[in-house]
Amino acid sequence: MTWLTRHAARFVGAAAAASLVLAAAAPAAAQSAIRDTEIESIIHEWSAPVFTGMGLEPSEVEILLINDADLNAFATRGRIMGLNTGLILRTRNPNELLGVIAHEAGHIRNRHTLRDGAQNAGMQPMLMTMALGALAIAAGAPDAGAVLLGNSQYFGTLSALRYMTHQEGEADNTGAQALEAAGESGRGLVSFFENFRSQEVFSDARRYPYFRSHPLSSDRIENLRRFVAEQPNYENRDSPERMAQHALVLAKIHAFMDNPGTSLRDYPETDVSLPARYARAIAWYRDGQTDRALAAVDALLTEQPENPYFWELKGQILFEEGRPEEAIGAHQRSVDIKPDAPLLRINLAHALIETHDAARLDAAVDQLKRAAAMEKDNSMAWRLLAQAYASQGKEGEARLASAEMYFASGAERQATQFALRARDMLQPGSAEWTRAMDIVFASGATQDDVDDLDRRNDRRPQGVIPAGG
Repeated sequence: MTWLTRHAARFVGAAAAASLVLAAAAPAAAQSAIRDTEIESIIHEWSAPVFTGMGLEPSEVEILLINDADLNAFATRGRIMGLNTGLILRTRNPNELLGVIAHEAGHIRNRHTLRDGAQNAGMQPMLMTMALGALAIAAGAPDAGAVLLGNSQYFGTLSALRYMTHQEGEADNTGAQALEAAGESGRGLVSFFENFRSQEVFSDARRYPYFRSHPLSSDRIENLRRFVAEQPNYENRDSPERMAQHALVLAKIHAFMDNPGTSLRDYPETDVSLPARYARAIAWYRDGQTDRALAAVDALLTEQPENPYFWELKGQILFEEGRPEEAIGAHQRSVDIKPDAPLLRINLAHALIETHDAARLDAAVDQLKRAAAMEKDNSMAWRLLAQAYASQGKEGEARLASAEMYFASGAERQATQFALRARDMLQPGSAEWTRAMDIVFASGATQDDVDDLDRRNDRRPQGVIPAGG
């Protein structure tokens, strides 16, 4: 499990959207996106038929795992969905988690993202009430005017709440219909909301963030219950395989997020299930008990030698113990088993780089270029690629990779600066030079800006970069 800034810029916007008009979200700086190929693969495997069932292309829906213990989820522009680890851990079975995903996808399908309509719905009555208050004061009724002005935000909030409640009902129906189309029961969607029915009576400050932004009511739950109970797939149950996957997801999140002592208490050695043994291996590794952790992972690999994620964990343990050369074999094995996973290739490349063996840099560059081709906005891949190129003395390519890193993170100013530096060190007309110029123009610069820069720098010779480059 890796904490990355791959979606830093977009995530900040999404976190802000989750606050809506009624409550403040947790600071975006306190949250981060988690990357874990295993968990992502499981969730996408479950979700793809549901997305298809509502007319969304599964590959275009991006699900972010958010490192936050609060129960929350959100959908935002660009078909991006965020799931807090706190929400995932509070689901009691796969169908409940899939129900939440279907509901959030319903917001995406119905273009409810960012709740712009809710903000507009709240703004109009607020402005109208303020205007009436001002007129009352002007007409010589200051007390009545003051009351109207004081209540303007209240009336705006009520209108926004009604609008959001309407959107929630639409997302419920769209999600439930998609679950049915995918052959899934809508029972989990109802039971998840039912489990938190008490949120309806809590003050806003005491509610989970999810239910501040997703108004919950008994009527809404009952309407949803009646609808899903009438569907042919209502009685369908999660398969044993899916239940096992859900247990593994919970165990892995707990083991990486909780204090190691807590994980070892919650998953005692008397529990010989796979999720428990997996959790203990992770907890021992995080607790510095490297030998125990490696022995536990080796035992798992004896049972499942073709499991890429067990190999990934072994490589991670060795790498973070300062043993990158030993980690290479484990990471290479994980890539061999699952070559379509960019994060596994990044792990391998990182180990190759950290051996400080120049002979391994070409292999690292190859792995990173493959990873970046699969995930063009993976800032970690670009950062490591810049490091590898710099170690090879390829300064133009290194600066271009840095430009890609900043561009992927939404830092357009820095992306432009590095792309311009790269341009001056790359062969004009080459694919790399063209890409550098693409980044410059995509970041908002024009050809006139570039020409002006050249004039101000006296058209410096190729290979010469400005001070600070």
